[in-house]
Amino acid sequence: MPNSLNPFELIARRWQPSARFVERAALATVVMAVVIVVTGGAVRLTESGLGCDTWPRCTSGSLTPTADMGIHGAIEFGNRMLTYVLCVFVGLLIIAARARTPVRRSLTRLGWVQFWLIMGNAVIGGIIVLTGLNPYIVSSHFLLSTALLTVAMAVWQRSREGDGAPRDLVARPVRQMTWLLVGATLALILVGTVVTGAGPHAGDAREVHRIPLDWQEITQLHVDFVYIVLGLTVALWFTLRAVSAPAAQRRAVLDLLAVLLLQGAIGYVQYFTHLPEVVVGIHMFGSCLVWIAVLRVFFAQRERPALAADPAPAAPAAPGEQEAVQPETSAAPQPEPASSSR
Repeated sequence: MPNSLNPFELIARRWQPSARFVERAALATVVMAVVIVVTGGAVRLTESGLGCDTWPRCTSGSLTPTADMGIHGAIEFGNRMLTYVLCVFVGLLIIAARARTPVRRSLTRLGWVQFWLIMGNAVIGGIIVLTGLNPYIVSSHFLLSTALLTVAMAVWQRSREGDGAPRDLVARPVRQMTWLLVGATLALILVGTVVTGAGPHAGDAREVHRIPLDWQEITQLHVDFVYIVLGLTVALWFTLRAVSAPAAQRRAVLDLLAVLLLQGAIGYVQYFTHLPEVVVGIHMFGSCLVWIAVLRVFFAQRERPALAADPAPAAPAAPGEQEAVQPETSAAPQPEPASSSR
């Protein structure tokens, strides 16, 4: 009995996506990962965190928001629906990477990692609602979204390179400085979530538990990490210039520096204008751009070559050609049989 084809093989028989299509599908998951962060921030900034007061249903008696719930229910439910939209984009990426020949196993594996991160974050989102916007769980919700953005960026990068072993393009000390920059930026984002958990935007107009810290003091710590990241970025640029690194690597660092300066300016504006919702939302969008820029610096310093293809078997030569190539050899004389005496 012939083996039945799985759905991916059936799709591959009818559709062969181009490498360009797979790359664009990967980029779409990056865009959607940013969109889900920004819309999640909009839920909190519009005090719609409990617009749907339970999970997975919107109310105890309805899956969708009702008219008496107003705009807050619509915003919260709309953000929940975006989870399914994000799953569609990730699913398209997985199908395209699986249907393409040769199959990019690395892309499909990372695509599935994105899917399970989305599912895990959806569950955490439900726990947030059921716990009345617990600030620690809200912070983990944002950090998991950052992990999703990281994997999406890795998929986009891998879609533009081969499947060979990674190879550094810079010296080991430069690579170590870049790792330090990535770690400092991650700490910056982590402290930023604490600022959010202790700050005034709780996500709902009612009394909501906050992290019991002075948010202004935590903000100062956040600013300190901004200066650390800025210093490391400038130092890395001078180091790359000193070692005559390729222009693409230095340009990636300059892009990061520009994003950091713009994000810092937005941060000061929101602080001195007493945290208006619109500016805070722009700052959340900027945090995504900062992380994307840092990852671009990291990825620019190494490459993955394409796997070497198996050598094609040589075509058999025509009989005439074979004779022309082979040197003529004289047959060795055969020994005469010994005569027998009678």
